Amino acid sequence: MQKLQSQGVHHITLVGAGRQTSIDFWEGVLGMPFVFEQPNLDKPRESHLYFDPGDGRLITIFTDESRTPEKRRTPTDPGCVHHIAFAVSRVTFLQAVTRLDERGIKHSGVKDRGFMDSIYFEDPLGLLIELASYRFEPPTGFTHADVLMEAHRLRVARGDYNIAEVHLADAIQALVERSRATLSDDRAPKNPY
Repeated sequence: MQKLQSQGVHHITLVGAGRQTSIDFWEGVLGMPFVFEQPNLDKPRESHLYFDPGDGRLITIFTDESRTPEKRRTPTDPGCVHHIAFAVSRVTFLQAVTRLDERGIKHSGVKDRGFMDSIYFEDPLGLLIELASYRFEPPTGFTHADVLMEAHRLRVARGDYNIAEVHLADAIQALVERSRATLSDDRAPKNPY
C-alpha cells in the first residue's frame, strides 16, 4: 500500500453569496487579484470565481446572486473549517489593525503565537480569517516548516510549553551548522572581546 503524496495546497473552494461580495472582500480587503471566472461546472446557475492569494495557488468561491450574506459565525463542528490563515509580510501585519479599524472590521487585535503573530476577523459570511506573520525567515535552502520542526525538537528537549523566539533562533543556528561547511576546527560560540 502506498501513500498519495501531497505536494501543497492546490486550491480551497468556499461557498459565497453574491459575486460582488466575494470580489469586494477577497480582492478589495485582502488584495487577492481576481484572476478568472467561469460557471460552476457542477451547478451551472452558480459562478466560480478564482483569486490568487499571493503564491500563485488559488482561493475559489462559488457565488449565486440569489444568496445574500448572513453574518454569522460558520460552524466549527468536527469536520468543519475553523479558520483560514493567510501569510502577510511583517510590514503589512504592522498596518493590519489600523487598516481593519478604518473599515470598521471587528478583530481580535494582535495575538502572540510565539513563532508568529496573528490577527483574526470574520469575512462577510462569518468565516474566521487569520492574518499571520512569521517572526523569522528560514535560512536559504530551508522552509518555515523545517525551522518549526527543529524548534519543536528543541522545545520538547528543554521541557518548554510552547515554541518561543529562543527556540527559533537556536533552530536556525542548528540548521545552518548542519548544512553549511566551515574551515574552522571549532564552531563553538566565542567572545573575541
